Amino acid sequence: MFIDRVELHVRGGAGGDGCVSFRREKYVPRGGPDGGDGGDGGDVIIRVEPQMRTLLDLRYRKHYRAESGRPGQGARKSGRGGDAVVVRVPPGTLVEDVDTGKTIADLVEAGAEIVIARGGGGGKGNWNFRSARNQAPRRATGGRPGEERTIRLTLKLIADVGLVGLPNAGKSTLLRSVSDAHPIVADYPFSTLSPVLGIVRVDEEASFCMVDIPGLIEGAHEGKGLGFEFLRHVERCRVLLFILDAAGTLPPDEALAQLLHEIGSYSPALLERPRVVALNKTDALAPGEEPSFEPDEGETVFRISALAKAGLRPLVAHLYGIVRAVAAEAEPTGPTEPPATPPGEKSH
Repeated sequence: MFIDRVELHVRGGAGGDGCVSFRREKYVPRGGPDGGDGGDGGDVIIRVEPQMRTLLDLRYRKHYRAESGRPGQGARKSGRGGDAVVVRVPPGTLVEDVDTGKTIADLVEAGAEIVIARGGGGGKGNWNFRSARNQAPRRATGGRPGEERTIRLTLKLIADVGLVGLPNAGKSTLLRSVSDAHPIVADYPFSTLSPVLGIVRVDEEASFCMVDIPGLIEGAHEGKGLGFEFLRHVERCRVLLFILDAAGTLPPDEALAQLLHEIGSYSPALLERPRVVALNKTDALAPGEEPSFEPDEGETVFRISALAKAGLRPLVAHLYGIVRAVAAEAEPTGPTEPPATPPGEKSH
């Protein structure tokens, strides 16, 4: 089961209370205050786990609460801090605050993490309140509560190449033919109900990630059909491969225009992504028949048959070249900033 959106309630651990205590030892008639501080509460941390591909593990647990700090003790002993709770998510997870609607973090890199709910600070023991005028303070402060919030986690799959096409255009068949993935293939629309990732091997040392995304219909940018369930994942793809049915009832040029309209209506920035066009099912054309398609200037078009595995090797090699070029441009040339963390620091 593919789960790409969940809501969680998170709470940092409460700080431990400070201690009121006085030193009492034989032959020490005026032992002063020695109450220790309470321990800090644990944090709730969201961390990217590169092996994860879905938010399914988080579907059945909706509440995450870190451990509270222990209270202080005599002899100026501080309480133990509470253990943090780590929520593991797949790469490409967007973290939003449900109440404010603001984006807190966009976690893409493996190992990236963010403190989503800070634990409360521990209270002060009476040792901190001693003075020349008050040599026997009986005052201590309580621990502070931890931060509490409701968050929404939205997964946007990260892939090098995203397959874009109308339902039943042959995207799943293509993914099965060029990768180790096994998406459902059938002779009816919407056989793919959730994204499927596959690794495409170019040679022994070269490969890239391809994702088969549910088919796009007219009005998808308004939420029709699978709507946003499809378009959400297109945003992460470095290269878009448009699969057009060369033997379908809708001419390929009209199909491409419809796809570009839906993608551009959802996010105009997606139209700037590198794209490649593949005319699929050419084996179903009559001998000598040519599909009615005129590519734009500079647009690369491949004639393939995913079912017969015809014309796939040049297509894969071309896609790999584009992926490498895009990846090289995206590599940082200087130091990068760490992921943003919610405002607010622990205070005692």
